[in-house]
Amino acid sequence: MGKKAVCLLSGGIDSCVSAFIAKQEGYELYALSFDYHQRHNKELNSAKKIALALNAEDHIIFDLDLEKFGKSSLTDFNLKPERDHKIKDIGKKIPSTYVPGRNTIFLSIGLAFAESIEADAIFIGVTSTDYSGYPDCRPEYIDAFQELTNIATKRTVDGKRISIVAPLLKLSKSEIIKRGLDLDAPLDKTWSCYYGREVACGRCDSCILRLNGFKDLGLTDPLEYEKK
Repeated sequence: MGKKAVCLLSGGIDSCVSAFIAKQEGYELYALSFDYHQRHNKELNSAKKIALALNAEDHIIFDLDLEKFGKSSLTDFNLKPERDHKIKDIGKKIPSTYVPGRNTIFLSIGLAFAESIEADAIFIGVTSTDYSGYPDCRPEYIDAFQELTNIATKRTVDGKRISIVAPLLKLSKSEIIKRGLDLDAPLDKTWSCYYGREVACGRCDSCILRLNGFKDLGLTDPLEYEKK
């Protein structure tokens, strides 16, 4: 029987490339996305397209109402995600787009799913280099969740490992994009903008990081952006 992986698939570049790395490594793929009532839930349409491109065995979109927990500009529509930051200023403080406990919730559900299908790994596309300042994207967080995983399930207590794999953790956005292009990942189908409009805004932190990544490679982002 082949090895299985649960891929946390948001619809953005990072999760797309992470999942395509899992595919390259020969895993049987099970995609898991979350509708947490996010402002940019347009990304879920991208997640569906990516799951199809991956030839995933299954793609579950888990409904999870995170707007009940704390204030985030991704779930509270009275708040606005930051815009027009200089690239050097992104990540210096935790932004309003931080959703309390988001990756911990996602990984916990991913862990339950992984154990239920006897998966060997969970792939998550976090990066600690070009990121927005979220505390749950750091190497020490991934290491800590691995330690938790090792003692948290029947499968791991019985001696079968479930690895938390964050293959992009130390890569910059341009390096992630380059890796995705090398893997023929459908980056044109991904979505990054926090505003979730018909076309990307080009001004939120996520858009700025994405655009800068393509620019560093001397490439044009295939995504359409609002005219300034």
